[in-house]
Amino acid sequence: MSGNRGRTSLKCRRRSEDPMREYDRLPTELRAWLASAALPWRPRSVRRAFEAAYARTRDEASALRELDRLQSRLLAKDAGKIWGRGHPLAMGEFET
Repeated sequence: MSGNRGRTSLKCRRRSEDPMREYDRLPTELRAWLASAALPWRPRSVRRAFEAAYARTRDEASALRELDRLQSRLLAKDAGKIWGRGHPLAMGEFET
C-alpha cells in the first residue's frame, strides 16, 4: 500500500504529467463527476472513457451514466479480490 490509495488490486502507475493541469483541462461535467468518483481516476483516463462512451451514445448524460457503470464494475472487481466474492460490492448488491 502506498500513498493515499488504500488497499487495491487495481493497477497503480507513476506518471510524469501534472495531474492538476490535466484536471483543469477537463470539461466542467467531467470535473464534477471526477470530484465525486469513488476511485482515484486519472483525468486522462476519465476523458478517454467519457469520449468512448459519448461516441457510442451521442448523449452527454448517457456517457456519464456509462462512466458510473464502468466505475461500478471496477469496484466490484476490486472488492472481490480484496474482500472476497461474498462482499456486497462484489456481488453487485450496492449501486455506486
